[in-house]
Amino acid sequence: MNENLEEVFLTLEEKTEKTVNVLKDGFAAIRAGRANPRILDKVQVEAYGGMSPLNQLGNVAVSDARCLVISPWDKSLLKAIEKAILASNIGITPSNDGTVIRLVFPELTEERRKDLVKQVRKTGEDTKVAARNVRREAMEAVKKMKTNKEISEDEAKNAEIDVEKAVQKCIEEIDKTVAAKEKELLTI
Repeated sequence: MNENLEEVFLTLEEKTEKTVNVLKDGFAAIRAGRANPRILDKVQVEAYGGMSPLNQLGNVAVSDARCLVISPWDKSLLKAIEKAILASNIGITPSNDGTVIRLVFPELTEERRKDLVKQVRKTGEDTKVAARNVRREAMEAVKKMKTNKEISEDEAKNAEIDVEKAVQKCIEEIDKTVAAKEKELLTI
């Protein structure tokens, strides 16, 4: 296989993989009525003169199906952590007992579940658009190589078929991920 063509496929694989991983990370932060420490991954706390990720300032543990417990290593950070959680808009009010912070996840209403499913589907569609953009870039690169006579007509045709297969595989993975998240949201 042509060296430039190999590079196109490596880039294609890397970008489609990243697209699916971004989707999965985004879904991990969608709260499904169950306590999930990943919902706090993006929470930044003002501590020691700078911003620090919450998970680097203490222990985040699941105490039961609907409750997270945050135990900061430095108890003087309790107020700052509480303030950061409130500012992050995750929709849960923290309760501070002076030693730990508890986050109790409320039961999801049917209406909220449907809203979350709509959000999941929209995110899935947006991710498919991103995958199609990756396909377009790869196809353009193949056509450019064909135009510049770097690859033959047959190689270009085969490469286009392979690009299509790779992107179709990515879209199937996106569909599976969306379906799994929908099922999780509706069967809690």
